[in-house]
Amino acid sequence: MDAAHRCGGAAVNGAWLRQFWSDLLAQFWLRPALMTLTGVILAAALIRTEGAIELPDWAAAWVYAGGVAGARDVLGTIAAASIGVAGTTFSITVAALSLASSQMGPRLLQNFTRDPGNQYALGTFVATFAYSLLALRSVREAEEGAFVPQLAVSGALLLAVACAGVLIWFLNHIASSINVDRVVALVRSDLVHALQALPARGEAGDQDDGGDVPAGAAAPLHARGSGYLRVLDEGGLVDWAAGREACIRLMVRPGGFVFPGMMVGTVTPAHLRGEAETALGAALSLGDTRNVTQDLEYAVRQLVEVGMRALSAGTRDPFTAISVLDQLGAALCETAAHDLPGGRIRRDGVLRLERSVTDYDGLVDAMFHMLRQAGTSEPAVSIHLVEVLAAVAAVERDPARLATLRRHLDLAWQAGMRSTEDETVRAAIAKRHADGLAAIAGRGARAG
Repeated sequence: MDAAHRCGGAAVNGAWLRQFWSDLLAQFWLRPALMTLTGVILAAALIRTEGAIELPDWAAAWVYAGGVAGARDVLGTIAAASIGVAGTTFSITVAALSLASSQMGPRLLQNFTRDPGNQYALGTFVATFAYSLLALRSVREAEEGAFVPQLAVSGALLLAVACAGVLIWFLNHIASSINVDRVVALVRSDLVHALQALPARGEAGDQDDGGDVPAGAAAPLHARGSGYLRVLDEGGLVDWAAGREACIRLMVRPGGFVFPGMMVGTVTPAHLRGEAETALGAALSLGDTRNVTQDLEYAVRQLVEVGMRALSAGTRDPFTAISVLDQLGAALCETAAHDLPGGRIRRDGVLRLERSVTDYDGLVDAMFHMLRQAGTSEPAVSIHLVEVLAAVAAVERDPARLATLRRHLDLAWQAGMRSTEDETVRAAIAKRHADGLAAIAGRGARAG
């Protein structure tokens, strides 16, 4: 197998494995299933070691010492209570979350299923149920050869106490998780996590706007599936193109929808079209939903959705919209320390991959255009939008990004001044606009 085929194999596995692992960790059943399996193994191990080990006196005093009937009652009660509490608690919780999500969007339900704490809580109840059932099965009457798994019963009692503690924690956790500020902070944490995966300023490596292009005619590449582009294995494609002395140009980016048979890019030289479509099809992970891993605008739009719902005519909650603006501003301040992905990736001075990416202009547009338009009916939102943009401008130091912030600062100022005749509001907007211009001018002078 030659180097090019090995590169193609890497592309085949890369995107699928990354997306599979990400989806697996987000599944609500995974941790509860593993905890249930652990409970079954623990019960079996304690039953088998019954009488095989001698405990010290201080430990033996805590071991269950009752008879067959008592053991059955204890294990049966724990099993019934644990599964009953799990079913009732989670049913009520989902109902409450469904009502809350009507105001904050479906993101709230996604946070619930992805939250490891919720998964561990369910796993504790279900594992206790499975553990108790298996231990109960081993209890035998005298005519069957009396056997009481005292260690296993003691373990069930410990698990029952743990379940009581988990239940108290879970109720407090759920009460706090439907708080709108927490929901907004969780969405922002996804965005910040994606930003932190980007290279630090000046460390973009092989990404470059320059580079020679391989000679030859280009051939179109067509999609072999459909769905949202969730993960793009850029490294695999670059390795494949470098091994074949080729260049791939992509017309889709993570977050875009790929239609069956649509043209998604080109490859140079043209005779590599068949192999390039195979490598490209494997490097594109498609799915029914978008993914924040490489799609920065997805997390932004989820934050904007919360703000837009808060500003809708039926809600009129400017404080939630202000919280969203704060989180968006904080994310932009995080962005100041990172380079956004470049449109071109070269290898050894030769262009190997060119693709569409989210640039700073597009990111800031996605953050503020809709909120600025919807916020004109709320003076507090208009004032805070200008204030947030001014604060971000005081942190950013890139001249091109400062120009983008200046554009949005002017748009917010104009929209705010047009939306009200209240001189107090207009003065507040004008003052914050002037502060933002001063911050941009100061940054520009230092950069110069």
